[in-house]
Amino acid sequence: MTGDIKHRRGHEYASYIMEAMVTDIPYKIGGNVLNNGLISNLPAEACVEVACLVNKYGVQPCVQGPLPVQLAAMNMTNINVHLLTIEAAVTLKKEHIYQAVMLDPHASSELSIDQIVAMCDELIEAHGDWLPKYK
Repeated sequence: MTGDIKHRRGHEYASYIMEAMVTDIPYKIGGNVLNNGLISNLPAEACVEVACLVNKYGVQPCVQGPLPVQLAAMNMTNINVHLLTIEAAVTLKKEHIYQAVMLDPHASSELSIDQIVAMCDELIEAHGDWLPKYK
């Protein structure tokens, strides 16, 4: 191998984030963070993607404010599924798994309630060695 090895920076965030934190030259990214009021009309415990400022202090999410009602409603169709999935993991109640899948826009458009329950039961049985025991 002869000659200089050339390297071009890609478009991935990692090197830009590291550079901003080390040099304190601000950089803006779209980051997935805990909402905590960043988008005021979505639940605080939801994960949201917002603009984030990166500098020597780390990654600081920026307040977005409220979404238009129709966009908040669209987001809630998935956030409700996520929150019920977390509830199932915390309480170990199968009913929350069923409810989460019943609220999933794709699953509920393709399957009946009985099919959703059967599918969930099959998946829990198939992956039982990796899952806690649900009641």
